Amino acid sequence: MMLHEESLFRSFPLAELVDLCTWRDMGNMTAVQEFILLGFPGTWHFRVSLVVLFALMYSLTVTGNASIIALVWANRNLHTPMYFFLCNLSFLEIWYITSVVPKAMGVMLGTSQTISFRLCILQLFFFLSLGSTECFLLAVMAYDRYLAICYPLRYNSLMNNVFSAQLALSSWLGGFLAISLLAFLTSRLTFCGPKVINHFLCDIDSCLALSCTDTRPVELATFLISIIVVVVSCVVTLVSYMYIISTILRIQSAQGRKKAFSTCSAHLTVVTIWYSSTIFLYVKPSAQNSLDLNKLVNTFNTVVTPLLNPFIYTLRNKEVIQTLEKAFQKK
Repeated sequence: MMLHEESLFRSFPLAELVDLCTWRDMGNMTAVQEFILLGFPGTWHFRVSLVVLFALMYSLTVTGNASIIALVWANRNLHTPMYFFLCNLSFLEIWYITSVVPKAMGVMLGTSQTISFRLCILQLFFFLSLGSTECFLLAVMAYDRYLAICYPLRYNSLMNNVFSAQLALSSWLGGFLAISLLAFLTSRLTFCGPKVINHFLCDIDSCLALSCTDTRPVELATFLISIIVVVVSCVVTLVSYMYIISTILRIQSAQGRKKAFSTCSAHLTVVTIWYSSTIFLYVKPSAQNSLDLNKLVNTFNTVVTPLLNPFIYTLRNKEVIQTLEKAFQKK
């Protein structure tokens, strides 16, 4: 009997994080009401250093993205569909990093390591919904650049204010509706203990690793939703850029090719960074990958990428730079 119990304990995905006695006490088939977020293991000084780094990156991300929104709002020459979508992306990035970083800092400091089951599902819902919305927004922005470069004379009639607002609204609704089913299925899982999540947030993989019921339906739903959200939006983006590159190569003057490519180079950089990490995390048939590796990639996806976006768009966009220069000259 004891050998059988020990073999069950060793087969548990997070067995290395707890001892057998703790597992035996927690595994009495009672529903878990709260989880303990492990965060990043290490010394106190290491974790404090991470908190300082996270706080700095969070402040820069919120300031940078809010500045883009304020800049576009204050300058009428930037009231175009491209900058309207950029404002949507900046607004999304502020909430995306806010859904993760403040709680993560509390976890690393040891002041807020516990999270209730309901709040865990709520964080998972908002975190994944905002990520899905970003996929759709990036695809919409690629389509916008496709119309601007491939149909420059008809662009204003094709991408009018009403159509751009419809595309942005569809991206937000599609992102949140796609994750609603996944969040519901995850909330129906049974968690019997242990309740230690090897992460600084409630991610889908970490929750599945702790469940004591059959997780295959949720894994299948995660895979199918990932295909719909990530792969479909990625295909739309790739097809748009295939047409864009084909059109740019047909431009005879080198100056014309450079100008055309400069209008989409910033977006292409953001797309490459975002999809490379997102596809690794979610487009897979099984959730049982290395949780430590997922934690590192999630850190890049949730903290680094939102910080890079405003700098990439401002440093590689002549219109934004010129508007900033005029604003500083007036002051």
